[in-house]
Amino acid sequence: MKALSKILTILVYIFLFAPIVILLIFSFNASKSLSVFSEPSFYWYKELFRDRHTLEALGNTLLLATVATAISTVMGTAAAWGIHRLRCRWYKTAIQTVTDIPMTNPDIITGISLMLMFVFVGQLFGARDSLNFWTMLIAHVTFCLPYVILQVLPKLKQMDRSLPEAAMDLGCTPLRAFLKVELPEMLPGVVTGAIMAFTLSLDDFVISYFTSGTGFETLPIRIYSMTKKTVTPKMYALATIIFFVTLGLLLISNFIQNMDERRQNRENDSAM
Repeated sequence: MKALSKILTILVYIFLFAPIVILLIFSFNASKSLSVFSEPSFYWYKELFRDRHTLEALGNTLLLATVATAISTVMGTAAAWGIHRLRCRWYKTAIQTVTDIPMTNPDIITGISLMLMFVFVGQLFGARDSLNFWTMLIAHVTFCLPYVILQVLPKLKQMDRSLPEAAMDLGCTPLRAFLKVELPEMLPGVVTGAIMAFTLSLDDFVISYFTSGTGFETLPIRIYSMTKKTVTPKMYALATIIFFVTLGLLLISNFIQNMDERRQNRENDSAM
């Protein structure tokens, strides 16, 4: 049984990562062939960085992801802190359930509903363009917020409720107690939530597609428009770069979580 389980595990990992490995290999292919590897080359990476429209889309994506991450991190941290301090149990449960809806709701439903709302509001106020950068920003903040709350809330639950009160008894103001006591406890969750929000915003396509205007194109939408034409290894190079950026963010997130778990274990051992 152990041998069978190992074989099945290997097959599952091959199934998961074989497409990515093929993508990485053919991004260094010197020829235009999408099936025959001729010789290793950085030609398509050079061609990618000569593509002005793709670089503009990349800049738009980074701008959108950065601003959406900053706003959703601040709002999500404040929301998690407020939910944690609620005394009424059923009200807290209801708020958490409503918060989880954007994560379980299909992206296409979220995208269509937001598009209809933006168009309705735009026509109500007589706007020429109902969809633009700001509508995409609101949409990205909307679906990033629950993930930040989901990462910050467990850190608040792990914290001793008496710590802020003890800090205020020792002379701290409520704001100083929050900055000196509560925020350091939340910080690993805040950073992890920010990384998750940035990653989700970076590669979102469905919601961005429905809420984007004519003057602002993100990288996923640019890639989708490129697939309608002849597919070149330039797209493989682009996907490879995105993969390594996402992998780097995932490693950072896991490192922060491991450091926080070690700190919690040390505190528990010292308390015993």
